[in-house]
Parts: sequence; C-alpha cells; structure tokens
Amino acid sequence: MKKFRIGYFADGPWSHLAFEKINQDPRLEIAFIVPRSDTKDYTLKAYADKFSIDYFKCENVNSEDSLEKIDAYNCDILVSMSFNQIFKEEIINLTPNKIINCHAGKLPFYRGRNILNWVLINDESEFGITVHYVDKGIDTGDIILQRTFPISENDSYSSLLNVAFTECANILYDSLVLFVDNKVNPVVQNTIHHLGMYCGRRVDGDEIIDWNDTSRNIFNFIRSISTPGPQANAVISGKTVKINKAKYFKDAPQYIGKPGQILSKTSGGYLVKTKDSFIEVLEVDSKLRIGQKFEN
Repeated sequence: MKKFRIGYFADGPWSHLAFEKINQDPRLEIAFIVPRSDTKDYTLKAYADKFSIDYFKCENVNSEDSLEKIDAYNCDILVSMSFNQIFKEEIINLTPNKIINCHAGKLPFYRGRNILNWVLINDESEFGITVHYVDKGIDTGDIILQRTFPISENDSYSSLLNVAFTECANILYDSLVLFVDNKVNPVVQNTIHHLGMYCGRRVDGDEIIDWNDTSRNIFNFIRSISTPGPQANAVISGKTVKINKAKYFKDAPQYIGKPGQILSKTSGGYLVKTKDSFIEVLEVDSKLRIGQKFEN
C-alpha cells in the first residue's frame, strides 16, 4: 500500500503529540520535518533521529533552494503546526493536496495571534480549533475540520493550553485521515461570516492591569495571561507586582470608590477596588497593605 507522504513544518509542544499520532498510523508517512529556524525544540529532532526522518531548517521556505529540496520528496501534502513562516503561492501548490494548517481558533473568527489569551479576555464561553487550507491570506483558507471546547469560570491560559495541545493533535490527525479516505469536504469561510475577525499579537506592556476597568474584565485579563504566560502586572509604590490569579464575585455590589485601592486582606490574597465593584487577587508575588493603591 502506498503511504500518504507528509512534509511536516512544525515546532514546540503543539507538534509533539500530533507527530506521535501521525507516525503510528501505517497509512501515513512523515517524509521530513522542518522546524522554525530559531527553534529551541529538541523533541522533534529526537523523533527524527529515532525514526530516521530527514530533519532540516529552511531560513526561507519560499526560496528557490527550499522549493527544490521540498519538491524532491514527492509529498502528498504539507502540514503546518505552530510554524512561523508565511507560505507563498508556489509552495502552496507544490503538492497535490496543498498545505493545511492547525489553528487554535474558531475560524473565521479569532484569526491571527495569541488566540487563547484573547478568548479569555473577551469572556468567551468556548474556543475552537480549526484545520484549514493555507491560502494567500492569514488564516483565511477553506475549513477542513473544526471543533469547539467549553470555557468554564475555573479555566485559565494554562488549562486552555493543555486542552489545545491534545486536541490540536487529534483534529490534525483526523483531518489527514479524511485525505487518505478521500472524504474532505471543505467549507468556505465567508459562508460562515463575510468578514470574520482578527486578533493582534500581544507584546511587552500588554500585561499591565487597568484598574479603571470592570471586575469581570480584570478577572478575565488576569487569567488570560497567567502562567505560563507573562502574568498580569500592576505597580504600587513604584514597585511592579505580578498577579497570577483572581476571583470574581458575580453578586458584588457596584459602588463608587478608588479603583486600584487595596480594601482588605483575605486568607489567600487581597480585595482590590475596580471600576464597578471589587475582585480578590490571588497568587501575588509581594506583600501588600490595606489602603495602598495600585497605579492606573
């Protein structure tokens, strides 16, 4: 039986379980692995050595040299999993089944970067994972498979990451099986919504809490960048404080006060005034005093 040959452009923990699932299916064959050019991921290199799979870097996947090298493997499809280069038209059309990408977002919404942070910031009740064709746009190609997963009050960036690591592998593998079985039925994204939605990359400085915001928004903000993210930052008496967790009180009364003021010490942290009520900040890396006020 002729195996379905895959060129794997991948990096980091997102790609490890997916590799394992693909590699164990006798119908599938990973012909080569290309990591990010600045990779710090040694797991895929170890897999390549163990299973005698070619492993090489491409500083520019769209260069003539890269295209010639990749074309020589006669792959049926190219797969992108946490890869960080833009694929141009020539490489997209290099294999019979083009290029597919796994994206931790519910396309056509949540295109772009840092999606798991943004779904928490936006107080979503679910997040999606999508496998789609790569085209000239950013996360705009036709959808091959999409699944959604609930977000609870207890979820944080870490818990969503754990779900995504596992479910990205599952949905990518299941998508490849659709190709093998000739059962791909793609969905055009603009039939879902004519515009979709893009999220911008989060950068240094985006971790600072705005105490003039509502309690709900601050709660979501803190959990959206908790470890292994940068953690939410706040400044008090000239010192930067990291806050890794917060508790939201749904029935806390709204009242006028001084946003950012520390109202009370609790068994696990501190009550802090917000725009509309207060929240409890937990896992704080500094000792604080009642009456102090975070800068806005």
